[in-house]
Amino acid sequence: MKIAVVGGGSTYTPELVDGLAALPVTELTLTDPAADRLAVVGALAARMFAKAGHPGTVRWTTDLSDAVEGASAVLLQLRVGGQRARLADETWPLECGCVGQETTGAGGLAKALRTVPQVLRIAERVRELAPGAWIVDFTNPVGIVTRALLDAGHRAVGLCNVAIGFQRLFARLLGVAPAELTLDHVGLNHLTWERAAWVNGADRLPELLSGHPEEITEETELPADLVRGLGVVPSYYLRYYYTHDEVVAEQRRGPKRAEQVLDLERRLLAMYPDLSEKPALLEQRGGAHYSTAAVDLLTSLLDDRGDTQVVNLRNGGTLPFLPDSAVIEVPARITAAGPVPLPVRPVEPLLSGLIAHVTGYEELALSAALHGGRARVEAALLAHPLVGRYDLARRLTDRLLAANREHLPWAA
Repeated sequence: MKIAVVGGGSTYTPELVDGLAALPVTELTLTDPAADRLAVVGALAARMFAKAGHPGTVRWTTDLSDAVEGASAVLLQLRVGGQRARLADETWPLECGCVGQETTGAGGLAKALRTVPQVLRIAERVRELAPGAWIVDFTNPVGIVTRALLDAGHRAVGLCNVAIGFQRLFARLLGVAPAELTLDHVGLNHLTWERAAWVNGADRLPELLSGHPEEITEETELPADLVRGLGVVPSYYLRYYYTHDEVVAEQRRGPKRAEQVLDLERRLLAMYPDLSEKPALLEQRGGAHYSTAAVDLLTSLLDDRGDTQVVNLRNGGTLPFLPDSAVIEVPARITAAGPVPLPVRPVEPLLSGLIAHVTGYEELALSAALHGGRARVEAALLAHPLVGRYDLARRLTDRLLAANREHLPWAA
């Protein structure tokens, strides 16, 4: 079994390799246009496999075709424009009083515009050179990218670490094994809520809300009284909606997350040549439990396990208030034929209204990413719940296009 990782020069890759070393991989190939970084990360990946006694071969190459040819699965974790583009996404929205974030709001739209065309280019190479391969997308914004892949007819599944993070947290607080706990997780990528935490047929979420408010507040960065009032546990990303102005004030005080990650990457790349395992410092890079989620998903897709995992997939009537073509994030049964969403109980209006609103934005964002044009960008921003005003959408469009001309040929 060959697995290819696109964006393999990321400093995060050793976390992924640590999980992949548990699979019967005959060849792991990393690819990235940044040759210097790729060589450092690739060599560490090879040493990690060797230390684990894994018989698989680890290769790295800047040639995308070489990397994906004959792969059983291709993992996408690219970042078009690197951390410098992320820093811009976190900066210029603040000039207009909006959240500066790489996956949410105006910054998330900028990332989608840069990313979707490149992902589709890569996916076409996969279709040509590894026609049976599954494409597993970690690349943000996962919902929009996964929708682009599915609309183009690719065998794709989107994956995020929010659900598995909550599963691990709730299991630890309740003193049970993670495998014993099942979430009622519903929404869109980076717009989800945990509505129940089932253990042996009993919903333990009320116990978690009443007995562990500090831990849940720390995880969500939302006020405890808000979470109690909702009666559900929102993902961390809901803070950008529920406490928008407080987050903007916090971000203006700095430092930006991209600045912190740039420093972390510099330190990690200096460490990697002397290591044969992932360092503890990598935990600060983010993406907790991604390797576990990736291994679980790959195993189920390739071995037809039929187990339940939370993924990003086609709605197909699961949430009746959304178009069938929308991409949602819910529990699904994972088979060799792909993920099948499990039935979802009716979604409360407080949640469904925001889900529908953001779904409309995502459809317009995808149109802008595929076809370009200032008017499409402006329309997507006008539709976003965090923007929603014409004057603000116009100002944000000016800044978005000015900051991304290098990556958007139609904006020149």
